[in-house]
Amino acid sequence: MYAKRIIPCLDIKNGRVVKGTSFVDIRDAGDPVECAKAYDRQGADELTFLDIMASHEGRGTVIKIVEEVARSIFIPFTVGGGIGSVEDFRQLLRAGADKVSVNSSAVRRPALIGEAAEVFGAQCVVCAIDAKRVDSAPKLDSAGNAGQTTVREKLAPDFPTECLLTAESGWEVYLNGGRVPTGIDAVAWAVYAVKCGAGELLITSMDCDGQKNGYDLPLTAAISSQVNVPVIASGGAGTLEHFYDAFTEGKADAVLAASLFHFGELTIGELKDYLHGKGIPVRR
Repeated sequence: MYAKRIIPCLDIKNGRVVKGTSFVDIRDAGDPVECAKAYDRQGADELTFLDIMASHEGRGTVIKIVEEVARSIFIPFTVGGGIGSVEDFRQLLRAGADKVSVNSSAVRRPALIGEAAEVFGAQCVVCAIDAKRVDSAPKLDSAGNAGQTTVREKLAPDFPTECLLTAESGWEVYLNGGRVPTGIDAVAWAVYAVKCGAGELLITSMDCDGQKNGYDLPLTAAISSQVNVPVIASGGAGTLEHFYDAFTEGKADAVLAASLFHFGELTIGELKDYLHGKGIPVRR
């Protein structure tokens, strides 16, 4: 059995690590390079770096910080935020990233996933999905509007109709750091992204993010049961048990967390000791 992975997440805004609650109420959590070094020393399996303002501000990821972090650690490193082309992938991989995460740009042009996988290999392509429960999401009117910008009417002509929300949908995809609803079913989109060539999925529950009440286990399990690539659960960790639940009930291959680690409530070593004691295979 493959070892389960523990992945701290560095959300970057204005050159600093930040953490919010359900994508709002952002607070500072430190210098990204120093945080990365600390997690490497603690025994994190990987690190994820997300420039959370890049897509919203219409710019690329901050390459300089990526280079500095990559020089400082010896564990696999995923970078996301503002990725819109194969050339963006190339620049980040050259800067030291091991994998590149795409979110908004992949929804707007799903072919990007396959293009990047063909050039760099599927193992380099992570499709990140920010999902909100349909019963908690703003309701779209007949024109596809939700009181804010929506991309449903602007999707590519060949965007698969089977990925659009239906009466049975449980979660909706959001873009631009959770600011833009799409009218897209999160589970169906995850399945399609894998068909396009994504080698890994990063699934963040907007409802659970920062709440510390646990991961959205039904969301993670629904996606894990339908794809044959690793699924990373993100959003909601608050106790040791929540990580265990993500691996068992949620069927996740890896767990991503931020605030628990950033603010010293839990170390990577403590978590791995707990999971090992519960029979979860982890690298120690």
